[in-house]
Amino acid sequence: MEKIIYILLLIILENDFYKDVNTLYNPTSYDYLVNKNNKLTSDYIPDDLEIINVKYSCENKYLRKEARINFENMAKDAKKKGFNIVAVSTYRSYEYQEKLYNNYVLDKGFYYADIASARAGHSEHQTGLAIDVANESLDYDNFESTKEFDWMKKNAYKYGFILRYPKGKFHITGFKYEPWHYRYVGIDIATYIYKNKLTLEEYKSLNKK
Repeated sequence: MEKIIYILLLIILENDFYKDVNTLYNPTSYDYLVNKNNKLTSDYIPDDLEIINVKYSCENKYLRKEARINFENMAKDAKKKGFNIVAVSTYRSYEYQEKLYNNYVLDKGFYYADIASARAGHSEHQTGLAIDVANESLDYDNFESTKEFDWMKKNAYKYGFILRYPKGKFHITGFKYEPWHYRYVGIDIATYIYKNKLTLEEYKSLNKK
């Protein structure tokens, strides 16, 4: 039923998404917006990608340097308290995302693909600042039911990460609720977003320069 509701909402709102798309060229800030209306070029690769310590990832996973440092600090502090935070998906190339999205379309259909996966260029994973997490089970689909999720909800902002696609914000983000998907924006901005219960879209709208 939830999937049907999301799809119906997407049909209603589809004129707001993937329209008048703004292209970003070599962005460097940590709070820039990549979504259905802002895209990266096909050749964009962050120049400061670093591999995450294997203690905190399921295999070779990469984030931009500052995000990598803060994620490792978060995972290390969580582990001291008995929580296992594991990176299962981080940086993705344009080509990887293109294949992933097309597979969703073939498997689930166009509308479901658009609520569950970003089109190539529109994925936060290409920024090197987004991360999908799980616990030691490596099953991020069930992350919401874990004690690690409860810890992340209360503490991720202290390390610069926000829950990127929160519940009840589909009409703003265009993506279904993803309790496993976090985005690095820096500690100050993450704290502001957390305390004011905002999405990154809402924060950017309030802080236009």
